[in-house]
Amino acid sequence: MFHFLYYGLVEHSHGTPKQQKGEVLLMKITVVGAGQCGSRIADEFARLGMKARRHRGVEVITNSLAVNTDAGDLTGLSCIKSDWRHRILIGGRKTNGHGVGKINDMAADIARDDADKVIDGIRTSKRFYESDAFLLVASTAGGTGSGSIPVLCSVIKQRYVDKPVYVLLVLPFEHEEQTEHRTIYNSAMCLKSVSSVADAVILVDNQRYIKKDASLRNNMTKINQLIVEPFYDILCAGEEKKKKNIGARLLDAGDIAQTLVGWTIIGYGKSELHTISLPFIRKRDFRAKSTETNKGLQAMDQAISELSLQCNPRDAGRALYLLSAPEKEMNMNLVKELGDYLKNIAPEAVIRYGDYPRKEGALTVSVVLSELKNVDKVKYLYNRFPDMLEKKEKTERALMAGKKELETASIGIPSLVE
Repeated sequence: MFHFLYYGLVEHSHGTPKQQKGEVLLMKITVVGAGQCGSRIADEFARLGMKARRHRGVEVITNSLAVNTDAGDLTGLSCIKSDWRHRILIGGRKTNGHGVGKINDMAADIARDDADKVIDGIRTSKRFYESDAFLLVASTAGGTGSGSIPVLCSVIKQRYVDKPVYVLLVLPFEHEEQTEHRTIYNSAMCLKSVSSVADAVILVDNQRYIKKDASLRNNMTKINQLIVEPFYDILCAGEEKKKKNIGARLLDAGDIAQTLVGWTIIGYGKSELHTISLPFIRKRDFRAKSTETNKGLQAMDQAISELSLQCNPRDAGRALYLLSAPEKEMNMNLVKELGDYLKNIAPEAVIRYGDYPRKEGALTVSVVLSELKNVDKVKYLYNRFPDMLEKKEKTERALMAGKKELETASIGIPSLVE
């Protein structure tokens, strides 16, 4: 593992090893997706790992696994290896490979029984011990994902105490909340359970990404791509080995680990740059320099506007941003402007930053806001839980009463099987 010089000290907190002068902590992750949604996003992370290896010559994903109670969902994946150690079917005896039907309690029991299958898949990976952290992924609304992910998070944390465990949770669409009471019930239980064990919970609101003019299949694929996209530069920056692609201020695993705490959201913005250098444009001209700054602020504004979950940035206790652009397009004035912008909207946050020189003809900004003190969407789901629980219990009582009435009405009718 290659180390670069770094001359910053990072605060020591939350059990993360203190970074020493001259040492850079690199960032590789093991991704575990649970349920249909989580498995498909894990599949996108596997694709991201292939892209990083092919285009940038770095390894950022040591392993990607999909865990499900439905065999059909595991079959439909593209990039995760197809063997049983990577596509892990749990609860086969209870579900016969047909899922849990949104019953998260059943999924939690199955995960407790079959957690060893997941641990076996993790530990037998050839590159697992290069991994710096875990990223677990699931939807809060489904059955398998929302029920198994808290259990898997707890088991993995107990087994690998030296590696942080982050959980990415995808919140339901609005129409799911309105048409299925189990959506609220599952989401609230999943959020509370995961937040009690994970080092950080990265929240993604499906509704923020939906495009009403696209087909459902294409739309879901695009949403998964957009969810994964902001992680690309953040993961690649600390793994770069080419000197020309190493920033003046390297953002590495130490910065990420010290930023990701509690409720977390992520954003990504992009500004296109001129790929052809025109002879009449002077690089030192104040107008050109102003344009570079404006491009950076435009990307930062897009990243904040399209955060994975709507929130008030003032509630963030920690934040980081990564600027990626051709080296000639980056300067200290731009870095300062971006820092001032983020500090203005998140005044209470401890902010870390980095730059990542790349050849591509675009300027991108990746933003993370963490240690959020208040998350309205989570509070909304928690507040609706009692009503949904009452509705669920009322439905169950009605079913039992109907069944009893039918049994009573059938008294005196002979049975052909007795």
